[in-house]
Amino acid sequence: MEIYKITKDFPATETYGLTNQIRRSAISIPSNIAEGSARQSNKEFIRFLYIASGSLAELETQLLIATDLNYLPADLEIFQKLERIRMMLFGLIRNVRKREP
Repeated sequence: MEIYKITKDFPATETYGLTNQIRRSAISIPSNIAEGSARQSNKEFIRFLYIASGSLAELETQLLIATDLNYLPADLEIFQKLERIRMMLFGLIRNVRKREP
């Protein structure tokens, strides 16, 4: 939800560009976690967790671009939140790996 708040004031010219990409990346993270958790094996779950990690990296990059374009301030708390999410995601990957046969 925070991503939608952050991007709501982006220029109209970015509606189908950066705004859309940022929102899609943000939605992709929990969506891939959910899809992976519904899979039949830990191996598949881990694969989707890595896809979620890739979406997180995309999101971070896109937010940095938005910062460079002066659409966002550089000191946004979202960057710290993304780092916490990254750490939780890799913690989950480690935990699921331990459960593999």
